[in-house]
Amino acid sequence: MSLALFDLDNTLLAGDSDYLWGVFLVEKGLVDGELYKAANEKFYQQYADGELDIHEFLNFSLNPLSQIPMPTLAGLHEEFMDQQIRPLMTALGREKIEQHKELGDTTLIITATNRFVTEPIARAFGVDDLIATEPEIIDGRYTGRVAGTPCFQRGKITRLQQWMEANGETLEDSTFYSDSHNDLPLLNIVEQPVAVDPDPQLEKTATDNGWPVISFRD
Repeated sequence: MSLALFDLDNTLLAGDSDYLWGVFLVEKGLVDGELYKAANEKFYQQYADGELDIHEFLNFSLNPLSQIPMPTLAGLHEEFMDQQIRPLMTALGREKIEQHKELGDTTLIITATNRFVTEPIARAFGVDDLIATEPEIIDGRYTGRVAGTPCFQRGKITRLQQWMEANGETLEDSTFYSDSHNDLPLLNIVEQPVAVDPDPQLEKTATDNGWPVISFRD
């Protein structure tokens, strides 16, 4: 059984769920609006530039989870899905997932965005499993800290290797779909890297290496 790996933000989604969750928190008045918006914009630009300090960002992005009880968070996420996420779920991304399933492939979303934000989105796309950055939970509440290795840049390889060891899978005949040059470490080790609506740096790398360049945008 082959692995079909999908990045989430700006790949299967026509937008960034991590950034949009921050926008949603500001709109709901759950964080200091001006300060949080400025920091959210700063980190998003650092990600685009390939200069993001993932631990600094996670200290910022996971902290609000620690301030809100889990049942309240669940209700907020349902609203977030309806308002921000479902309109951005690409039909062509769904079709590609289904094509791989019909071939008998195992489909996974592998994303730097934390599991709280992404798990309901992964369910909505119908993938077999999710590898995401894990927020720490103690005594039924988020602590605001990360558990284990963040699923970002080379951390995606670490997390995928852990998943493959646990599930008896390999990268033989594997495919990875991504939009971002931050995913080049993983793109370089799968058998079939695919650039999806790529950023300029990834588009150049894909072109130089003869990788497919496709779009999931309608």
